[in-house]
Amino acid sequence: MSEIASTITLAVPPEAAGERLDRWLALQVTDLSRGRIQDLIDRGLVLRNGLPCRPRDPVRAGDALELTIPVPEPSGIEARAMALDVIYEDAELLVIDKPKGLVVHPAPGHSDDTLVNALLAHCENLSGINGTQRPGIVHRLDKDTTGLLVVAKTDRAHQSLQAQIQAKTARRDYLAIVAGAPAQIEGTIDAPIGRHPVHRQKMAVQPKGRVAITRWRVVERLGNFSLVEFGLETGRTHQIRVHCLHKGWPILGDPLYGSAKSPVNLEGQALHAYRLAFDHPLSGERLCFEAPLPAEMTKLLEVLRRRTH
Repeated sequence: MSEIASTITLAVPPEAAGERLDRWLALQVTDLSRGRIQDLIDRGLVLRNGLPCRPRDPVRAGDALELTIPVPEPSGIEARAMALDVIYEDAELLVIDKPKGLVVHPAPGHSDDTLVNALLAHCENLSGINGTQRPGIVHRLDKDTTGLLVVAKTDRAHQSLQAQIQAKTARRDYLAIVAGAPAQIEGTIDAPIGRHPVHRQKMAVQPKGRVAITRWRVVERLGNFSLVEFGLETGRTHQIRVHCLHKGWPILGDPLYGSAKSPVNLEGQALHAYRLAFDHPLSGERLCFEAPLPAEMTKLLEVLRRRTH
């Protein structure tokens, strides 16, 4: 792991003037939570025009912001060898096909059986930018969402991949089987997402939530169900699942946001991150990976096709 702190520099555009500093930074640096950013500000690791600042300070057009991400302290997270489906790996990064049921990083109830535990056993080093609990994690998938995930081994790879996600040059495409038949073939869902006002473990479309944009396209109509492709323009918690519910097409098997009965027993939502594309952080080569649907989703599609045809 690098022993040199990493630095992120940002310039505030005119349209952001007046926004709270911590809120604006959280929208720009999507791999750091707002709480983590507030902690960095309180520790004097965020400078505005070379001077310390406060989380609630409003930003001004032209402000030069500098975030220093310190070298993480030893995490205390136990390395645990697990079978990983590694699609690609080099000195900078690796891409895995995550199975259903695997939590990405430690959380209450999952302290030693996560992807991070497995990565610590698999890799000698991981990027420390995301803090002690989430080394190497550039983006995440929900526990029961399957598919492709890129992990950064170095801080420079982490910064590059993070910047590509922010600039929307990295592509993350998903396939889901939903209850419902969208009237159109394709479209865009632009609906802000925030914490559910009552059920705190859930997210919901909220007028004052964070910007959330999802592209969608119907791949196959299956009677009262549909196979739909989704592309993420932003990366909010549970984004596709919440947007599907908002449109009236809940994802089959979704324990939080689904309501329709599936003809096949599902262990979780029928949502799969099937395609991932980005530029290699060092060579600049465009890399594109695809992962086949898991057996559970394939079986569900077969049943729905037989019913339809």
